[in-house]
Amino acid sequence: MRSRIATLDFARGLAIFGILLLNISAFGLPKAAYLNPAFAGTPSTSDAWTWTVLDAVAQGKFLMMFAMLFGGGLYLLLPRGKHWIQSRLSILLLCGLIHATLLWDGDILLSYGLIGLVCWRMVREGRSSQSLVSTGIILYLIGVAVLAILGVISSPKAGSFWLPGPAEIQYEQYWRLKGGWEAIHNRLDLLSSSLLAIGAQYGWELAGAMLIGSGLMRSGWLKGEFSERHYRKVAAALLPLSLMIQIPAIYLQWKSGWDYRWSGFLLQVPREIGSLMQAVSYLALCYGFWSVISRWRLVHWISQVGRMALTNYLLQTLICTTFFNFFGFFLHFDRLQLLAMVPLVWACNLLVTLLWLRYFRQGPLEWLWRKLTIKASGVEMKTA
Repeated sequence: MRSRIATLDFARGLAIFGILLLNISAFGLPKAAYLNPAFAGTPSTSDAWTWTVLDAVAQGKFLMMFAMLFGGGLYLLLPRGKHWIQSRLSILLLCGLIHATLLWDGDILLSYGLIGLVCWRMVREGRSSQSLVSTGIILYLIGVAVLAILGVISSPKAGSFWLPGPAEIQYEQYWRLKGGWEAIHNRLDLLSSSLLAIGAQYGWELAGAMLIGSGLMRSGWLKGEFSERHYRKVAAALLPLSLMIQIPAIYLQWKSGWDYRWSGFLLQVPREIGSLMQAVSYLALCYGFWSVISRWRLVHWISQVGRMALTNYLLQTLICTTFFNFFGFFLHFDRLQLLAMVPLVWACNLLVTLLWLRYFRQGPLEWLWRKLTIKASGVEMKTA
């Protein structure tokens, strides 16, 4: 078994934690609330400011950070051969399909497995780390360009997915709380829309981020082989620039009252560009200050969460769907109150992770994923 890269585990754990900052609203509020704080009319001041801060520091950033780490992982898997990689990604895709159908419509595993199956050959055939990064940037920018085109050609009239009426909000609350076939049917409808979005636009960005991550891994950047001074300079350059690109767009969304065409498409373009830069800067901060933060106990704990990334991602779903759907707290809290609950879920992640890794080398789902991959691929991996 290959040795682990501690900084990589920490960055992966940080991404898992960061993703929940946005996902908590998707668990506790209607689907339309994820991008539109004015989904039910003029938002409260606390709701608007919570959305503003999260949009600037988290929205899209941790997803792109995780996608780059995923792409870096694909590069590390190349020595295991195509049968192993294809089996591993196919199982992840199947896991995502089950997750999206039976538990939660905000799943990312299916899209990562699907795009991973498309991208891994590009990772293998890349001539150099620079070519992988360059190709990744091109693919990402194609996705951004498609988003802008969709904004131009789309109808200015918002549909129920952006501005749901009271009856539609009530129905969404009904099927989320009721569960069963009613919920599965609606989640499948949402999944079909998500797959269309992946094919048309988001998949380009995801593929681009994965290729960038594989290039950064191949170059040694994600292995921590550059100087800490280099990583700090990257963060110092990209982080302010990304915020300078995004903050005016955030302000304009607020001033437009979160108008559908502008907030749903055109003003998302600066955020998508800035998110990739910001994700790289977050990674650079992890590596640039690793000699300092690696001594902190909390950093070690988050690294352990990163070792069990799949288990912890699905654990977050289990905790949140149980609380909001099974116990009926869906639509009971505003955005700021939901954000205050996030550290409690993080604490559960940490507790389960630390207890589990005290007795086992891998997380339960990571172990199962590996065993199923061995059976599906017919490739038995040697252990050290």
